[in-house]
Amino acid sequence: MRLVVNSDGERIDKYLALNTDYSREFIGKMIKDGFIKVNDKSVKASYKVCLDDVIDIDESYKTQSDIEAEDVSFEIVYEDNDLMVINKPSGLVVHPGNGNTHNTLVNGLMMHNKKLSDIGGDDRPGIVHRIDKDTSGLMLVAKTNKCHELLSDDFKNKRVKRTYIALLKGVFPHDSATIDAPIGRDKNNRLKMTVTADNSKNAVTHLKVIKRYDKYTLVSLNLDTGRTHQIRVHMEYIGYPIYNDPVYTTHEATSFGQFLHSSEVDFIHPITKEHLHFKADLPKEFSDFLDKISE
Repeated sequence: MRLVVNSDGERIDKYLALNTDYSREFIGKMIKDGFIKVNDKSVKASYKVCLDDVIDIDESYKTQSDIEAEDVSFEIVYEDNDLMVINKPSGLVVHPGNGNTHNTLVNGLMMHNKKLSDIGGDDRPGIVHRIDKDTSGLMLVAKTNKCHELLSDDFKNKRVKRTYIALLKGVFPHDSATIDAPIGRDKNNRLKMTVTADNSKNAVTHLKVIKRYDKYTLVSLNLDTGRTHQIRVHMEYIGYPIYNDPVYTTHEATSFGQFLHSSEVDFIHPITKEHLHFKADLPKEFSDFLDKISE
């Protein structure tokens, strides 16, 4: 790729981030490794461009990754040149970690399309946000770095609205509630999060009742923040944990895991500026159980 600079005095990494699909971080790596030259000469990321500079970008630059493309089952709800909306099944881990580099959503994404954003790191191509292994439903995936950066900013500034559906143990007495309670790591169990004032971050969850059953409550939930296990922790905190949660209830859970589903996502496409709204039906195990307790 060759660009002729049309402005003056801006750092080259910033200029290219604004005028290409590459992130500023990735551009910095390319400059350091000699894949970007100005007027046929190597420069530093701090170099300030001049009007009519000729910038050559060697697009063969790749970062190394040990992640293999694999045939992993998930539904693509929507796809264009910039992003995908996928429906993740319960039980599927989002990205590799702890030495596990196989059978994750990322492996499946790479099988479908190797052109994914890379600013999240080598083990998280395309991943803008995540949901827990046993949480099902909608996720956004970025195919370009520019889209990834803009989506990340939208999430940070609460411009992406996500709605979850969960089945709670017990009959919740109110029609709605807001849980505003900080979340941090559980000192007694490093696999869990908990409501605590120590080394915690603020967390806000909004709840609305959809339907009450004899021993359960079906609710919809929206988040102002995106803390690890936020919904699961807040539901346990108020005394109505999510049904079948293997971590945050004391009852035995099946392999399906918690009845928590990312059911809707609503956002403005960061590139086309189109308003997009998607909805995903409950997984069969979830809907079948609701039918059973309705009898």
